[in-house]
Amino acid sequence: QVQLVESGGGSVQAGGSLSLSCTASEDISTQYDMGWFRGLGVGREEIATIDSGGITTYTPSVKGRFIIARDTAKNTVSLQMNSLQPDDSGMYYCAARDVRYGMWLAWGQGTQVTVSS
Repeated sequence: QVQLVESGGGSVQAGGSLSLSCTASEDISTQYDMGWFRGLGVGREEIATIDSGGITTYTPSVKGRFIIARDTAKNTVSLQMNSLQPDDSGMYYCAARDVRYGMWLAWGQGTQVTVSS
């Protein structure tokens, strides 16, 4: 199963920007859709996803402010977060969804994002 390691995150004032990166242990170009979530478990929020074809989705609250991208050559997926607001604060997790099963099967360890007003 693919292993995921996040980097980035940190603390920023409202209106600022942060960039998150997720590195996968294997080729993610065709077998996995990738996503960023805030929180884990039942209450988790799906922030952004990018499928194996490059099609992206965003939760309405971040549309126009966040950009998800994948670099298949480097097996990475990034989340550029702009115009950050205090409500964006939380633990962000990278995840991989196996396209064969349609399930989010692999998760990173999480990285904290804190936005102060």
